[in-house]
Amino acid sequence: MYRSDVVSEESERTAFRKAEKKYKIYYDNNKKKKIARPVDLSEVVDFKSILERYNCNGELMEGVSVLTCDFNRPIFCLESRPGFYFIPGALSVGEQCQWIRESLTSFPQPPDRTNHNAIYGPIEDLFVSAKEGKVLVLDERLPDDVSLEINVIQSDTDAPQWKFVEELDASHGRDVSKSVPASVLLRKLRWSTLGLQFDWSKRSYNVSLPHKKIPDALCQLAKRMAAPAMPRGEEFQPEAAIVNYFGLGDMLGGHLDDMENDWSKPIVSMSLGCKAIFLLGGKSREHPPIAMFLRSGDVVLMAGEARECFHGVPRIFTDAENAEISQLESQFAGEDDLPYLNYIRTSRININMRQVF
Repeated sequence: MYRSDVVSEESERTAFRKAEKKYKIYYDNNKKKKIARPVDLSEVVDFKSILERYNCNGELMEGVSVLTCDFNRPIFCLESRPGFYFIPGALSVGEQCQWIRESLTSFPQPPDRTNHNAIYGPIEDLFVSAKEGKVLVLDERLPDDVSLEINVIQSDTDAPQWKFVEELDASHGRDVSKSVPASVLLRKLRWSTLGLQFDWSKRSYNVSLPHKKIPDALCQLAKRMAAPAMPRGEEFQPEAAIVNYFGLGDMLGGHLDDMENDWSKPIVSMSLGCKAIFLLGGKSREHPPIAMFLRSGDVVLMAGEARECFHGVPRIFTDAENAEISQLESQFAGEDDLPYLNYIRTSRININMRQVF
């Protein structure tokens, strides 16, 4: 699904890599508190400001145009990147909260796969287990005479079997070296896959892997968002998705999404949570990328020539001043919403929908 060039001394000197290093978060040495070094954001394109100016007086910055179509809000294009479309604030706050909840509770559920499968096999109810303070332990380490509320996990072939149990310390006879708190696993969740599953070892879709159907509501949303970038007379058919999870300091290196059959069909990318910087380069890493802000609710479409452009996320903003999630904080106001609020205050989620065939 992703292709990145092999890291070498030469790739470290490319224009794309220089931009990644420019915007990546670095810290000054401070024993009392980690303080992020200031970064120059003056060259980052801000489509929120572009939208506000366009709605006020119809003006656009140089190199940006508006797509003429019957969509319900302005869609901006970059004249230097044909096939790239940016829809600021495309998702309502209610929709953002809905898909944040689904991304944490439903999307990582087996048989759909996550980055944890390789080590622990499929993990059931990760978010709920983290909320309840449970611990993942090797099944073979569980004493036969201990009666606990346990979520049994059917592991991958040749992988050890793991179970969630109520948190117990070493005095209960449990080998703490073979246990992982669910809260740690949640923070180390990096991706989950929906619909057709991607085989990362073979870099191709494996239609034989078991999977759940992508939720119909998400499919309908993706179809509506994709419509402006679709070939005339065709409708987007969501067949697979990858959900990326970002925490403080995480980044997504420059890559291509090049494993789908028809690049005329767009990738539909929905941003949720903390603000990020997105880099959109060219067909070579030597091509200087354009940096832009991605906020919660923004949607990006990449089709045609834009599918051949390297792109990545070098930084997310988790500090209160720059994260820009006040609307989400207001929406996640109930007692039951607190676990979602605590997660999204320091995280970003990105849902990428794809038509494979």
